[in-house]
Amino acid sequence: MADREQPYDPYIPSGSGAAAGGPGNSRTAALQAQIDDTVGVMRENINKVADRGDKIDALGSKADNLVHSTREFRRGANKVRKDMWWKDMKMRMCLIAGIVILLVVIIVPIVVVKH
Repeated sequence: MADREQPYDPYIPSGSGAAAGGPGNSRTAALQAQIDDTVGVMRENINKVADRGDKIDALGSKADNLVHSTREFRRGANKVRKDMWWKDMKMRMCLIAGIVILLVVIIVPIVVVKH
């Protein structure tokens, strides 16, 4: 059982074995190191893209909240503008009525005294 053969691996050249220390083995190790580095960079990029997607989703949610807040602000601003317009009109009517009453109080006695 100790003499069992290794399972077939198409990436290991036949006849050299996994533990053979030739120039091909160092080349394979260098290629494997490059592949590992590339895989590491790709994983980092995938994580960055996922984080970017999360940030974009959060930004979209904030934009939706901002749109809702803008609509509420606009409604509130219009209500305040209309309320202030009515207050201004009431004040103008009161001033006009006061001036008319004042003129009547001043002019009527003068006209009555002359007749």
